[in-house]
Amino acid sequence: MRIAVCLSELKPEPWVDGLRRALPGADVRAWTPGAPPVDHAVVWMPPQQLLDEQPQLRGLFNIGAGVDALTRLRLPPRTQLVRLEDGGMAVQMAEYVCHALIRHFREFDVYEADAREGRWSYRKPRERGDFAVGVMGLGVLGERVARAVAQFDFPVNGWSRSGKAIDGVRGFVGDDGFDAFLGASRVLVNLLPLTEATRGILNRRNLSLLHGGQPGGYLVNVARGGHLAEADLVPLLDSGQLAGATLDVFEVEPLPPAHAFWRHPKITVTPHGSARTERETSIAQIAGKIRALERGEPIGGVVDHNRGY
Repeated sequence: MRIAVCLSELKPEPWVDGLRRALPGADVRAWTPGAPPVDHAVVWMPPQQLLDEQPQLRGLFNIGAGVDALTRLRLPPRTQLVRLEDGGMAVQMAEYVCHALIRHFREFDVYEADAREGRWSYRKPRERGDFAVGVMGLGVLGERVARAVAQFDFPVNGWSRSGKAIDGVRGFVGDDGFDAFLGASRVLVNLLPLTEATRGILNRRNLSLLHGGQPGGYLVNVARGGHLAEADLVPLLDSGQLAGATLDVFEVEPLPPAHAFWRHPKITVTPHGSARTERETSIAQIAGKIRALERGEPIGGVVDHNRGY
């Protein structure tokens, strides 16, 4: 069995070494143009050339949860595109979202600003029941986030295309339930995959529906920058329709130094660090799936190209 590792912007050697340890007897090498045929490839943002040169490729394993960059490539007809299912990212994502939520709910950002000015301030406590959290996308990461938020006694809503029952989470399904989901949620957490159907879904119209259309909604985007219609956000913040936003992902990354998001007082920017792939955990998961494929067994995380995730 031959495996190629092709990781744009990352060193392949630690992944090659890890896969060799996890799959003794496999021929694992860093990919180079013109390389011999392989059975599987472990990739991050690979060039089209790799796929064109490997028409016999059986498994294409992405080292991240999002596969939007790969669905735009032309895959060989027999190749299964496989995404990570967690890879150590779910708990990190839950930490990040809960931190952003609690920072906003408890107004720690206001305390921070007052402390910089040497002001000893007081804020009236808020009611958790007034801060329903809507989690958009209920895959492995979204479910973990929804369950974590519920532990802090916030009302939690969940929206997905096909519907998913989670204890303590009020479910909304598909297009018919989308507007009701937004209206019932004051804090919106986006964990959707980026597809043609979800690009720009965080736009003026949809964000204005938060909190029943009342001012005071809040956005946390930890999925992809392409979900947000960036030009719509600042006017919503300036008008008070939205109280603020925590953004970890952007249409262009790194976020350009002159971008308005850096300087807006109601926007918290982080550099796409809400959840990092844990290499050893991911290697173990990928190796297990490769072994299952070699045995002819079904595996999880196979991408449906019609849906894009």
